[in-house]
Amino acid sequence: MAINIILLGPPGSGKGTQARRLIEERGLVQLSTGDMLREARSSETEMGKRVAEVMDRGQLVTDEIVIGLIREKLGQGGNGFIFDGFPRTLAQADALQALMAETDQQIAAVIEMRVDDAALVSRISGRFTCGNCGEVYHDQTKPTKEPSKCDVCGSTDLRRRADDNEDSLKTRLMEYYKKTSPLIGYYYVKGNLHTVDGLAEIDEVAAAVAKVLDRLPA
Repeated sequence: MAINIILLGPPGSGKGTQARRLIEERGLVQLSTGDMLREARSSETEMGKRVAEVMDRGQLVTDEIVIGLIREKLGQGGNGFIFDGFPRTLAQADALQALMAETDQQIAAVIEMRVDDAALVSRISGRFTCGNCGEVYHDQTKPTKEPSKCDVCGSTDLRRRADDNEDSLKTRLMEYYKKTSPLIGYYYVKGNLHTVDGLAEIDEVAAAVAKVLDRLPA
């Protein structure tokens, strides 16, 4: 049986990392809004032409178009989907719910990656990565053994994201709490919300997510 899930949580809560684990371990397909829009824009389909037209005008793609792209993906079957970056608002959640009913599918679980804001700011603002191999480091919790040199590949190309700073993260958190956090109550009422500690070690979070999924009805 296909399992469709939503990962909820503020920026930096680890949704991307856990999505990659689920892709590798359970064969789920990640439905990233950004990826779908880029793919559609480069295609020659009618939907792709609509996306290109809107984006070329510098306008935001409508929820109707995003739902249309998701509808196309759902028709491809598979073991299930991970919704990444959608829904972000209550209106989008309603639209997705209607699409699920229309296609005789359902959201099996919504997993909230709960975090402590102060700890999250500390974790993200101290983060940097190796531009060569992608290894992730942190000023306090995981510094490189040698200054400015990757432990894994020896590269000196260590980078920080421009928006991985306290002020930028607080702005992104405010946007999340204003628009997306109401979805936690929305899915709690629907009875499929599950919460895990997003600030635990990666393997611990993965084990908690697996526990949720393994308990779902067959």
